Amino acid sequence: MDQPAPQPSAPSLLTKRFRGYLPVVVDVETGGFDWNRHALLEIAVVPVDVDEAGALVLGTSANAHVVPAPGTEIDPQSLEITGIDLDHPFRFAKSERESLDHVFATVRAAVKKHGCQRAILVGHNAHFDLNFLNAAVARCGHKRNPFHPFSVFDTVTLAGVAYGQTVLARAVQAAGFPWSSEDAHSALYDAEQTAKLFCTIVNAWPQPQGASPPA
Repeated sequence: MDQPAPQPSAPSLLTKRFRGYLPVVVDVETGGFDWNRHALLEIAVVPVDVDEAGALVLGTSANAHVVPAPGTEIDPQSLEITGIDLDHPFRFAKSERESLDHVFATVRAAVKKHGCQRAILVGHNAHFDLNFLNAAVARCGHKRNPFHPFSVFDTVTLAGVAYGQTVLARAVQAAGFPWSSEDAHSALYDAEQTAKLFCTIVNAWPQPQGASPPA
């Protein structure tokens, strides 16, 4: 007896919720504020996932310490703020290209898992992170950047609307989570806290009706 042809799987909740884009929280630590001049020092990504009840949760994260790219600069005051020790024996820093390959692999796997077309960056002051990411991609000549080149979700705006707070530490606490000043300014810690903030705000927001993936 002939077996019925397999049916295509239904689009995932995240595909429908965000029109084919997968929200991925990104945080970078840098050697200054000028993405064309200052070095990328750390990068972390936290793809958004969904639990059995349909709520947004944190997915599998990835992070890398980055060797400053040749020709980039580091403002010593930035190192004082972040606490990064470039010569620490356990930093295990990767080149910029290796770092991007490492975190992009996690992003692409999450995009594929949810049947999305590409990732969209979520960040606190998101264009800061996106600009440093895009500058690193350009320096490396990377051809497989999974992120939308200019669209973002910014938790500064979302937290301002939801809680009347725009500082990350205060917004995270307003959302009901603890904040550690000692762990702050680590790319992975800040990315995970931003991801909790984003998921909490979106989970509390009514889901739009009739959302569909882009053509």
